[in-house]
Amino acid sequence: MNKPAFKLAGVMLAVASLAFAGCGTRTDAGAGGGSGTKVATIGVIAPLSGDLSALGLGIRNSVDLAIQQANKNGTIPGWTLKLDAQDDQATPDVGKNAATKLASEDTVVGVVGTLNSSVAQSVIPVLNAANIVQVSPANTNPTLTQGTDPANPTRPYPNYFRTCTTDSVQGPFAAQYLLGAGIKKVATIHDKKAYGQGLVEAFTKAFKDGGGTITDAETINPDDKDFSAVITKVKATSPDAVYYGGEYPQAGPLSKQAAAAGLNVPVMGGDGIYDPKFIELGGRDGDLATSVGAPVDTLESAKAFVEAYKAAGFSEPYAAYGAYSYDAANAIINALKVSLASASDAKSARQATITAMADVSFDGATGKVAFDKFGDSVSRVLTVYKVDGGAWKAEKTGELK
Repeated sequence: MNKPAFKLAGVMLAVASLAFAGCGTRTDAGAGGGSGTKVATIGVIAPLSGDLSALGLGIRNSVDLAIQQANKNGTIPGWTLKLDAQDDQATPDVGKNAATKLASEDTVVGVVGTLNSSVAQSVIPVLNAANIVQVSPANTNPTLTQGTDPANPTRPYPNYFRTCTTDSVQGPFAAQYLLGAGIKKVATIHDKKAYGQGLVEAFTKAFKDGGGTITDAETINPDDKDFSAVITKVKATSPDAVYYGGEYPQAGPLSKQAAAAGLNVPVMGGDGIYDPKFIELGGRDGDLATSVGAPVDTLESAKAFVEAYKAAGFSEPYAAYGAYSYDAANAIINALKVSLASASDAKSARQATITAMADVSFDGATGKVAFDKFGDSVSRVLTVYKVDGGAWKAEKTGELK
């Protein structure tokens, strides 16, 4: 499932485009369109500033790369694609405003984002009302695609798709890993946000079903910095590990403070903590994380993406969701091949793009890119990573059994 290698001639042009690719600006991210071509814009909504910007910038840059390549290769004849990157600051209200801004722009025909599931809850309805397709590389909360009743899944919004797997897979995968490693007693902590809470709920059910015991279930606030009170409660229950639902800005210090308090057990989380920043902020050797897909640097299918990203000269790494963002952008571009073929302008092609997305199927950087009837990725591959020698190293890659 190798993606054809793209020739990235004109690196200087790619670098020049980055000078204009800042937060909240519309940029011409490619070389292909002449003055006579029509314009279609792909938006990005992600945290481009603040604690989670390391992930958001990787998302933006990877979408930028896909757009550059499509323009250079003339992927959609008669059309030039542009990028409009909006900073959601990892905040639902800011994300909603970003979605409203993009929806008001007539050339916007698709959006890649968001990073946070809680932000997605505010963004999706706005884009859906404007018939703008949205593809997330990182949202993992199951309710976004299947509604709030797991026993009777119903798709809430037809415009929404994602290239990553969900917490209904990720949580049980982590539970199976810990049980297989002989860890039978776990305390859980989450940050009360949609992502963290959903992840812990999925983990807890699978861990109990597998014969494990949840010794304590605690919560923190998303902006907490002192975790001494919750650590004291958790420590008293003598867990073999702590499972955390949330992101690295809290998870790193939580791990560090747990060790200082004598709670010397591994902290495990989901893809929200799988970033070097987690280690910088206090993550310790032995800590664990699951993340979507297989390690990008080991995938034959991702070689072209990794090489092209490096050649484009981006100053930030593609991070945990770069390849998934690249595939999300290319999914939109594949749909645009159909919807823009006879369109007079981008806005008139919005609904046709949503319709075309359901049939998108191609070999991407992360492997097979296609969507089920709910808009979820057909891929169920995940990897467990462990901090070893101050760096994340892959422990186990597989599919949920």
